[in-house]
Amino acid sequence: MADADSNAAAFNSAVGTELFVLQSVASSTISEAGTRSTIYLSTLSGGLVAIGFAGGSPALLASLAFTVFPTIFMLGWFTVVRLVDTSVENITVRRRMERIREHFVSLHPSGPDLISLDSPRTGELGVRYSRSSFLFTMASMIGAVNAVLGGAIIALVLIFGWDVEPVLAQISGVTVGLLLLTATLTYERRRIRAASSSRRVHI
Repeated sequence: MADADSNAAAFNSAVGTELFVLQSVASSTISEAGTRSTIYLSTLSGGLVAIGFAGGSPALLASLAFTVFPTIFMLGWFTVVRLVDTSVENITVRRRMERIREHFVSLHPSGPDLISLDSPRTGELGVRYSRSSFLFTMASMIGAVNAVLGGAIIALVLIFGWDVEPVLAQISGVTVGLLLLTATLTYERRRIRAASSSRRVHI
């Protein structure tokens, strides 16, 4: 009996430690997502300022546009992929934390009153996710901005490289931007849907 109590105590201690580790991981994913988003937006802002100073010289403007913008565009793709990774990691961590909380609730009759679990009516911690919730993530935000940048690059290439009429170049840029945004959201949706296969999480 003493051995059983000792094993149970050791197990609960290990589970408590695991919960603490998962909480740290969840916090780090949010921090990393914010940092990466800030780096991308700061880089884009600096690039736009540089382009603005070169606006008086078409040759210099074209040179900067065809070097700075593609670089920032690639940085945007890398950022989106990593932001989706952090979203998937956060979903997985929160699901594991919920299982540990369920275990703690079952340890004592007062558990349900002291440790609140996710409600089927109100959702996770008071936030009810829907199928369109992925549209409001950091990855979607950066993806939307990067899609606009990709469309602008196409328009500039058509105008400066092929002497296409500005209206036609703008229409082409908008079309490419919409395709890029669709591709980004589709990729994010598939990744998050795979990570949210549990019946408790619907995104």
